[in-house]
Amino acid sequence: MKEFLDRACEAYYEGVPFMTDEEFDLLAEKHQYNAVGYKVTDAIPHTYRMYSLKKCFDLNDAPLSLENCIETPKLDGAAVSLLYVEGLLQLALTRGDGIQGRDITNKMRLLVPEVISVKAMVQITGEVVAPSSVPNSRNFASGSLGLKDSTEFAQRALDLQFVAYGQEKVVNRNFDATLEGLERMGFNTALSFDCTDYPTDGIVYRLRDNFEFEKLGHTSNHPRGAFALKEQKMGELTTLIDVVWQLGKSGVVSPVGILDPIEIGGATVSRATLHNIEYIRDLDLEIGCQVEVIRSGEIIPRIVRRVEPS
Repeated sequence: MKEFLDRACEAYYEGVPFMTDEEFDLLAEKHQYNAVGYKVTDAIPHTYRMYSLKKCFDLNDAPLSLENCIETPKLDGAAVSLLYVEGLLQLALTRGDGIQGRDITNKMRLLVPEVISVKAMVQITGEVVAPSSVPNSRNFASGSLGLKDSTEFAQRALDLQFVAYGQEKVVNRNFDATLEGLERMGFNTALSFDCTDYPTDGIVYRLRDNFEFEKLGHTSNHPRGAFALKEQKMGELTTLIDVVWQLGKSGVVSPVGILDPIEIGGATVSRATLHNIEYIRDLDLEIGCQVEVIRSGEIIPRIVRRVEPS
């Protein structure tokens, strides 16, 4: 990004700028750039924040009128942002905490177009997914993005797809047109992607009117103009005693919930995956709270929600 912003500075002073002052200032602030120095960190800010979706388990509790929404499948993979400037892919980041993520630009070049027709600065968001036939497909997708071996990633990339579901800044009034525009750029989108052979974990409802979506704004964590309907699976209630961190075979460190032991499907469960920090935040989990636990795929214990005392 430093080299790109250096070129932008040179172009500006030569009288041939290729981005607006507003776009340059936004990138310079996000990436702590100036003409004298550039702060390098492992975590890189998203140009536009990636918010998580509010989860709903019953349409009777839906926060929006469904007749005003577009419905798309909620693919279960690894969220990614792509930054294009002057039609060229400049930066790709993992979702991270939604504010900043890890640089995966070189990996994403194998999965997305390097050049698009839109010349303005645009951030495209989407999901990297693996087919359900791949064991632990969600972990396969996210673990692949964390690989340091480029040769191994290139092999895994044969089983990966990037599916776009959003764009900042939008120029169309309707979200349908936004997704159709992404398709014309060469992306799979959540509107038309055949997810028959890919894992999903719900349905996303998002306001069709982009202007109304922007007008509603966001909470500290979620956009008010969209939500995810999740399948309510019946589980068992127990207490979250502790959270520990474990190192997986792929080298990724992830949180695990330590539970007051319970019986689920004939097995004693005392640990459950928590995926990542964002998952913990989304469920508002804390030590000592009561939680509902299921066995995902009848195998892997997973906390699906926090249960408030009655």
